[in-house]
Amino acid sequence: MDATSLTRNWWIIALRGVAGILFGLLALIWPGITLGALVLLFGSYALVEGVFNVIAAVRGRTVERAWWALLLEGLISIGAGIVTFVLPGLTALVLVYVVATWAIITGALEIVAAVRLRQEITDEWWLGASGVLSIIFGVILMLFPGAGALALVLWIGAYSIVFGALLVALAFRLRSWRAEARTPMARAA
Repeated sequence: MDATSLTRNWWIIALRGVAGILFGLLALIWPGITLGALVLLFGSYALVEGVFNVIAAVRGRTVERAWWALLLEGLISIGAGIVTFVLPGLTALVLVYVVATWAIITGALEIVAAVRLRQEITDEWWLGASGVLSIIFGVILMLFPGAGALALVLWIGAYSIVFGALLVALAFRLRSWRAEARTPMARAA
């Protein structure tokens, strides 16, 4: 995906960020939710996030650009969401590993995307930072899987809010970068 596609679709990244923030707030407001509700909440978030990633990848697809990383991230998110709906009786331990694996893989793909964008836009580090945060979150979950469903809800909530905020910040940076890129064209006309 190139900078032009990202700036044109900045609102998709903003929606992903808002979905993450809302998911995180819901998880923190009701920390005593049952595992079944957590599964549905996570599944919904992963599906929405995955669909937005697939849309962004397909809309930004070009032969010379590596749009595949965003597409792969979206498909993995959709897969994680489907698994949580198909197998709602997942134990807390299995859910921890599903969430951890998803966070690590999507984090790595976000870092790849940030590195590729490094020469095309400034402040691409927001995307890289969200990728690093995702990997750290996934590793912590894998190292401490027995923390319990309540702790998992709080960790997921905090992670989702920070991750969402980073995506919203990136989206608005992309939006302003797009406006800056259009300004010289408007002056020339």
